[in-house]
Amino acid sequence: MKKRYAIGIDIGGTKIEMGLVDMHGLVSEKIRIPSNVTGGYHAMEKDIISSIETLKKTTNGRVFGIGAGIPGQVNTRDGSILLAPNLQWENIPFKTNIEQKTRLPIVLTNDVRAATWGEWLNGAGQGCHDLACVFVGTGIGGGIVNADRMIEGFSNCAGEIGHTIIQRHGPLCTCGNHGCFEALASGWAITKRTKEIIQDNPQKGNIILALADGKIQAINTKLIVQAYHQGDALAQEIFQDVFDALIIGCVGLVNTVNPEKLILGGGVVFGLPEIVERVREGIKKYSVRAATSSVEVIQAKFTQDAGTIGAGTLAWNTFTKTFTPP
Repeated sequence: MKKRYAIGIDIGGTKIEMGLVDMHGLVSEKIRIPSNVTGGYHAMEKDIISSIETLKKTTNGRVFGIGAGIPGQVNTRDGSILLAPNLQWENIPFKTNIEQKTRLPIVLTNDVRAATWGEWLNGAGQGCHDLACVFVGTGIGGGIVNADRMIEGFSNCAGEIGHTIIQRHGPLCTCGNHGCFEALASGWAITKRTKEIIQDNPQKGNIILALADGKIQAINTKLIVQAYHQGDALAQEIFQDVFDALIIGCVGLVNTVNPEKLILGGGVVFGLPEIVERVREGIKKYSVRAATSSVEVIQAKFTQDAGTIGAGTLAWNTFTKTFTPP
């Protein structure tokens, strides 16, 4: 019997990654293209369809469906994109358009829930009935599995933990509120706070500025993590606050959904793996004892291709029903 594949697509504000995903979550024939946001939706759709056709040709027609993770709000009834701010998409009939032009069925979800699918079915959560994922990257998002069911919520917004308010009068978030989890511990928040401190006191940011070749605008989370590893006092101060925010946010999540496993992933976690141990210690200290007596806090398995794997895995589960809950 010839091997079959799903196409997994991870659509982001700066890049689109996709590949062939087999039933075990293994990715091959990867394609990575820039997100032509300035060109508008139709330019991006054209690029996506061209890449899908390229992948289809490599398999001689053995692709049965597509899964896609979108950084925004998906209408599960008709597969339209209600709003994806980083893509500048609003009310886009994405599912209809892609299916008409590729003649393949497609299933959509938000990007973080797609990564959760991958971790649940083929990653660190494999075989687990109840889990929660927290992904700390440019932003913060989550996914929740309860009793072998991915939680979507009434309007498909379950898992928006990044916009849980954990400091009422905290910094302004991109959503317009103050003190959101994301505004305190995400990559963009870490970078923003660091730049503000250095602008007010350049001497305090000597090491970070040196890593950025003296250019404040060149400072990013990766450089701040590097400075932290070098023992820089400012980076240590910033990440101590990040650790505290992550603990508070994860304690609330564990107390609320009582997972068997809490899986932490995303670029910030992979760049600073000690976050996992800090959160593990914080949960033991601050969470309700009954909720934490057996919870396992672990790092996500997929450090690369998480969105592609998750979206492809979702397609397998949706169109072939190969997944049977443990």
